[in-house]
Amino acid sequence: MRQASITKITIWSLLNRGGNRMSPIEITLFLLLFATVMFVWERIPLALTAIIVCLALVLTGVLDAKSAFNGFINTNVILFVGMFIVGGALFETGMANRIGGLVTRFAKTERQLIVAIMVIVGLLSGVLSNTGTAAILIPVVIGIAAKSGFSRSRLLMPLVFAAAMGGNLSLIGAPGNLIAQSALQNVGLEFSFFEYAKVGLPLLAGGIIYFAFFGYRLLPAGSSKAVAGENEVSHDFSSVPKWKQITSLVVMIAAILGMVFESAIGVPLHITACGGAAFLVLVGVLTEKQAYRAIDTQTIFIFGGTLALASALEQTGAGAAVASTIMNLLGTEPSPVLLLVVIFFISCALTNFMSNTATTALLVPIGMSIAANLGADPRAVLMAIVIGGSCAYATPIGMPANLMVLSAGGYKFADYVKCGLPLILVAGAIAIPLLLLFFPFFPS
Repeated sequence: MRQASITKITIWSLLNRGGNRMSPIEITLFLLLFATVMFVWERIPLALTAIIVCLALVLTGVLDAKSAFNGFINTNVILFVGMFIVGGALFETGMANRIGGLVTRFAKTERQLIVAIMVIVGLLSGVLSNTGTAAILIPVVIGIAAKSGFSRSRLLMPLVFAAAMGGNLSLIGAPGNLIAQSALQNVGLEFSFFEYAKVGLPLLAGGIIYFAFFGYRLLPAGSSKAVAGENEVSHDFSSVPKWKQITSLVVMIAAILGMVFESAIGVPLHITACGGAAFLVLVGVLTEKQAYRAIDTQTIFIFGGTLALASALEQTGAGAAVASTIMNLLGTEPSPVLLLVVIFFISCALTNFMSNTATTALLVPIGMSIAANLGADPRAVLMAIVIGGSCAYATPIGMPANLMVLSAGGYKFADYVKCGLPLILVAGAIAIPLLLLFFPFFPS
């Protein structure tokens, strides 16, 4: 508490320099810097850093209390809670370990497991939401880790990165895809259902190859004690009734189908997840205490707190100011390649500190303005923004799925930087030539 109090006092004194109050944009950018430093340093818990930022935004008047804490009732938070419980049922009944046993029959080595997991997750993310896919398969992969004897920290990070890349396979793979589609439809244009896959499929393939031959070396090893603990848990399900195992699997499958056919049945993802969670407790597959225990509260606090920062970046215009300043430096007639590279990497940079959805929502209107001013193809500009905005690999706060594995994998902020930053460079090397080929800014 003393450490947290000192931190908050320091923030307050800096934000009110000699009685000269900083502007909302300055305060927001300062808090973004503070959050970045504290997330990397980890001197205090990540969740506490997120809450301090949230409180600072309220105390300085950048956001009102309702807006600042609105992230804690965000639909993604509700989805997290529901899927943590649905996944927890697979875990508590031992069904996740049984599924893991099936996978380990075909993938014997750690690298084979990483590739198999990334292929499955990446393809599913194309038809489910990337967050929903990760939420569903995280407990399954933890079961695979327990059954195979490999540390979960070696498998969970490739899973969430594959989910992010797989979201670029179709129009419904990620919320940002639909944000761009909506903006295009306003000017009489659109993307076809699988048009994102022109870039997204090679991106997914490149990411899998990266982890198969190089990226796996950068993954945190995980302690032998943690691996042993996972193995111990995997042998303790003999007394679980068969009907509980079957019910947990049926509910998980029902949740998957509900997410695939979300539009057809008209039930949002978070409602599907919570319905499944409530059913599992109602019929006795999980006790109330087991359901509460399955919820990763650190993820909830970090996500809720950092959403406040994302809102501040958007509402104060701080995020737009940063992006616009960089674009203005390019001049009135930038080369198409330079323009593409800058737009792509601005999206990459912002998405790792805002949510990927918020980044796309922020940059899409800026991108439409750029296209109109330069006479560029809006489809090309928005495709670059969406693909760049999906590259949320270098921090745990860039994408909801990254946060979902933070505790389960025992990761630190630096682990995401170590594995994710090279992956962003790989993604750029693959995506930029493909964007120039399939989506030229100035088509002849």
